[in-house]
Amino acid sequence: MSDATNDSGTGEATQDAVARSWAAMCFLVLKQENRRKEVADTLGMSFFRAKALRRLLGGPLTMRELTARLGTEKPYTTLVVDNLEQAGYVERSVHPDDRRSKLVTLTPDGVAAAEQAERILARPPRSLLALEPAELAALDRIMAKLQSPAEVTSEQAP
Repeated sequence: MSDATNDSGTGEATQDAVARSWAAMCFLVLKQENRRKEVADTLGMSFFRAKALRRLLGGPLTMRELTARLGTEKPYTTLVVDNLEQAGYVERSVHPDDRRSKLVTLTPDGVAAAEQAERILARPPRSLLALEPAELAALDRIMAKLQSPAEVTSEQAP
């Protein structure tokens, strides 16, 4: 394999290493321990509904705000909130400052479900826990270099 550079100025070997690293990260996060499925199975709801609950952990949101934070369309957000309301996880009320707007608030059951989803998603994979301290330190340095805290918000989390 040659290390010729491509249009972006990176060598073929570097691009291969990037592709392998990205594939390994995707496998680790999305497939090796499928936390999305675990959340859905544990809570008895779709992962998207659990995601809506998690977005509400910070406090009540208007339907418009929740739609934006979920990155979906208003009719789908309405369907999801209807379902969560029927299941007793959220309540809708009139916004105190704008009677045309509805606030969505977690019920105690909704808080419990959202927090349980957060705990499941925050649990490190077994393979990460099995790393030697030096390997973990190296990975920590690499991850810090790949991500700055300002770049990831709770709205972007899975």
